[in-house]
Amino acid sequence: FINGISVQQYAQWRDSPDMPLFNRALQGQYPPGSTVKPAIALGGLQMGLITPETAIPDPGWYQLPGGDRRYRDWVLRLRGTGHAETVQLHMAIAESCDVYFYDLARVMTVDRMHDFLSHFYLGKKTSLDTTGERSGVLPSTQWKRANRGAPWFPGETLSVGIGQGYMLATPLQLAFMTAVIAGRGQAYLPALVADIDGEAKVSSPIDFPAIAPEHWAAVIAGMEAVVHEDSGTARAMSRGLTYRVASKTGTAQVIGIGQDEEYDETTIAERHRNHGLFVAFAPVESPSIAIAVIVENGGGSSSAVPVARSVLDTWFSDPANRVPSTQEVAERG
Repeated sequence: FINGISVQQYAQWRDSPDMPLFNRALQGQYPPGSTVKPAIALGGLQMGLITPETAIPDPGWYQLPGGDRRYRDWVLRLRGTGHAETVQLHMAIAESCDVYFYDLARVMTVDRMHDFLSHFYLGKKTSLDTTGERSGVLPSTQWKRANRGAPWFPGETLSVGIGQGYMLATPLQLAFMTAVIAGRGQAYLPALVADIDGEAKVSSPIDFPAIAPEHWAAVIAGMEAVVHEDSGTARAMSRGLTYRVASKTGTAQVIGIGQDEEYDETTIAERHRNHGLFVAFAPVESPSIAIAVIVENGGGSSSAVPVARSVLDTWFSDPANRVPSTQEVAERG
């Protein structure tokens, strides 16, 4: 736009079904999928609903007490069973176990999830100085009554527990959520830099509830395992990696799949295929960057992970951001 564009070119972009002029970072609203699981786990720990050792049976599906419907774990289609006989927090995050988070969502309730996740600025605008940002949707029983004129159903709580259902977030919100985790609750609202005039502008961190250090550690260890352990959902990213990453993969459904149906990408129109998501921060012990990647209709998180790897590699290729070696750290004392 700096040098101007033709009327024809602008019309082509304006009318393109790919919507290249749409500011997805601020205005795109997507189901966050499993990228919200670490934040939900943190809430469960802080509320005393779980400990890192809480073990949840995982046959590959989940049923509400007294219910008939089976809510499937994504891994059931691949293995015919669950992640393990029982699943604890570390594995639940590393392998993205839906059954674990179905159960946690049920005991937490949608309203307590809403209240806790709002501290991450999900469901509300995050930016200090941008225009046009959308707030996403962080559902609650009150939200559904006001916006749908209907009561909340128990199965909808399970969907929120894995970042689906009515829940929507912008890429900026997901990046900020990740920054909050990276800072162990210490984070600043995003702002754009127009110019540098030498005068420092001081802002205050967000007001985040006190969380026990061991709870942060347990959740972040699970996120670190996503890339750095053999069972992690983004383990392929670890090849040649020179820094430690804490991350979470996610897949967001664009269309609903029935209980007895299977998702088959080859039979679904491209614009109805799942979105791929990935959130990450690095280095784990001293974070300098937090990112969120969404690949529309990418089919799953495997489409988003390489994009994140490229961004992080570029960031750390700058000498100012380079991660010091173990020897350098030791020499500094």
